[in-house]
Amino acid sequence: MDYIKPYIHEPSVRVFTGYKYWAITGQTDQKVPYRRDLAQKRVADHARNFLYNVNNKAKTLEGVLDKDPVFTLGYDAELFGHWWFEGIDWIEQVFRQNAELEQQTAFISPSTFLGQEKDTLQKVRPALSSWGQGGYSAVWLDGSNAWTYRHIHKAIERMEELAVRFSDQISLKQRFLNQAAREVLLSMASDWPFILFNKSSTEYAQKRIGDHLRNFNVVYGNMCKNAVNTEWLVKAEKRDILFSDIDYNIFNPER
Repeated sequence: MDYIKPYIHEPSVRVFTGYKYWAITGQTDQKVPYRRDLAQKRVADHARNFLYNVNNKAKTLEGVLDKDPVFTLGYDAELFGHWWFEGIDWIEQVFRQNAELEQQTAFISPSTFLGQEKDTLQKVRPALSSWGQGGYSAVWLDGSNAWTYRHIHKAIERMEELAVRFSDQISLKQRFLNQAAREVLLSMASDWPFILFNKSSTEYAQKRIGDHLRNFNVVYGNMCKNAVNTEWLVKAEKRDILFSDIDYNIFNPER
């Protein structure tokens, strides 16, 4: 306690300090101490391997395309630093090592690329896929979580109804309807069915879905009577501060 006390919440409440004591050692209780130098060496190896595979993939397409290939590399942002402790270091190494290569890979954002090449591109409809197990959506729709969708879809339907009936409101009604939209979006979060599928914190996921849908119904019930529950609204806005600039009119299907 004396060692970590300067880094924890007062009074002596243990929290995540940001220090990593153990390396990923496999399915065992005998963990190996985390060594930053060894982790950084592995990061460099992984960055080198990544660039090798990207360049090798490009070489296999030589003569097939009439222009240089473009690879879309999408990552879940929480991987970097949350699930993957050295994720940020890995990205840095990818850029640094690429800069030292004789044949460099050019990095470009999707919006910049489209701005440069949009008139020359063939439009296609992408196939349904996901990063979940098997590459499809079975993770988010199976016996463990299918029950959630009828309730979420009903909330979406009712949110659309509110957006049409009370379009372009101002003041308290606008805030009330914005909170309703916020609750619907939070109930739609893919984390909840993912947690239910993995059976990791099922009670928490069920509670979050239920809470957001109940909160939405508070707004729906009041607005059906053309009323605003101001006390509830103030508490709700303090509780859920996500999407501070949300506009409930995005749910209006007539726009």
